[in-house]
Amino acid sequence: MSTDRYQSPLSERYASKEMQYIFSPDMKFRTWRKLWIALAETEKELGLQITDEQIEELKAHAEDINYDVAKEREKQVRHDVMSHVYAYGVQCPKAKGIIHLGATSCYVGDNTDIIVMTEALKLVKKKLVNVIAELADFAEKYKAQSTLAFTHFQPAQPTTVGKRATLWLQEFYLDLEDLDYVLSNMKLLGSKGTTGTQASFLELFDGDQETIDKIDPMIAKKMGFQECFPVSGQTYSRKVDTRVANVLAGIAASAHKMSNDIRLLQHLKEVEEPFEKSQIGSSAMAYKRNPMRSERIASLSRYVMIDALNPAITSATQWFERTLDDSANKRLSIPEGFLAVDGILDLCLNVVDGLVVYPKVIEKRLMSELPFMATENIMMDAVKMGGDRQELHEKIRTLSMEAGKNVKVEGKENNLLELIAADPAFNMTLEDLQKTMEPARYVGRSKEQVENFLKNVIRPVLAENKALIGVKAEINV
Repeated sequence: MSTDRYQSPLSERYASKEMQYIFSPDMKFRTWRKLWIALAETEKELGLQITDEQIEELKAHAEDINYDVAKEREKQVRHDVMSHVYAYGVQCPKAKGIIHLGATSCYVGDNTDIIVMTEALKLVKKKLVNVIAELADFAEKYKAQSTLAFTHFQPAQPTTVGKRATLWLQEFYLDLEDLDYVLSNMKLLGSKGTTGTQASFLELFDGDQETIDKIDPMIAKKMGFQECFPVSGQTYSRKVDTRVANVLAGIAASAHKMSNDIRLLQHLKEVEEPFEKSQIGSSAMAYKRNPMRSERIASLSRYVMIDALNPAITSATQWFERTLDDSANKRLSIPEGFLAVDGILDLCLNVVDGLVVYPKVIEKRLMSELPFMATENIMMDAVKMGGDRQELHEKIRTLSMEAGKNVKVEGKENNLLELIAADPAFNMTLEDLQKTMEPARYVGRSKEQVENFLKNVIRPVLAENKALIGVKAEINV
């Protein structure tokens, strides 16, 4: 490990080896060579004078890239693609003359970018599906666990722990829908030449339009894609990068929302992310259990959400058939967006898998607020026994304010039930009132909503993607 130069935290601390390989030089340049082989095979099959011997030579050196030769050549010619054409030709002297025939740099550069992003999206999908699966199990387990719900982070009507988890789950499900759409619409650039007109192929194939029409579909098939974009300039539309980055930003937003909720719940001591036996929460305060994984999710998520602006601005500012101000930006924004999301999803898997729920704390907080929330039911019961609705409403308002003062000003327990029992207008004993304090009466259809959502929406999606389930996250730090 080199300690005298900058190292990306994304590769050193957060992203998995699997995602790092997808954006590695080996993946990139091996894909370049596969594309050159696909082009040569296609041109041979369509009638150009290319031999089986030349193609076999190219295949023999598809993996063993002579980086040293390419690097030295690039110092001379200042062109990465032509440097690798040269290096490949050094290894393949018989095929040297037909490497990159009729193509421009974007043939290998842009097609490889699409292939790499497609593979990265597949890995993101695998991890996203597993996050959904973990959350589904968590929601199922706690579907009936009553808890205090909040609006504006103020106590509101109760919900259940499982129902709250479905709110996180639904956002990740929407992300999966978006990801599937983008993934299913990934297309290669193909081989369209300097300005996208395929002019070089008109020369190579003596103006044979029908033959030229076969080039892109044949290359796509050889590279495992359904089709190429029907039209382009020199590059594929940078709108594709915007689409991809927006999917990543959507996942990041969903993860950020969930991590924020977990951080707040950990402050309330109701729910807690995993905390290892030897983990240190604070350098100064040994008792602390900081939600560091959830905080890291939020931190990385903010980066990804902002990173999505890069491809959007790039696609908006491409001039005519192409400019090169996309290149340096793409080298940063696309890999780093994927590496960060990879780290985020690993953290989400780790947190959800080990999420700890504290029912006693949840119950205590809920019961301290429940008398206020039960007042409407109490009032209705009192009306059934002959009370005046308007009079009872005013009395409950007054008594609630008095109980609230006891809690907030005096620091006492909530004594609303005692105050109501002492008022003859309600004609109810304290025992009668305490019978109304069953949390399950106030959570509405939370349990049923969890069951229906899992059964009708989530479980079918997980069944469709069952081959992807089983990923366990490895957290480096």
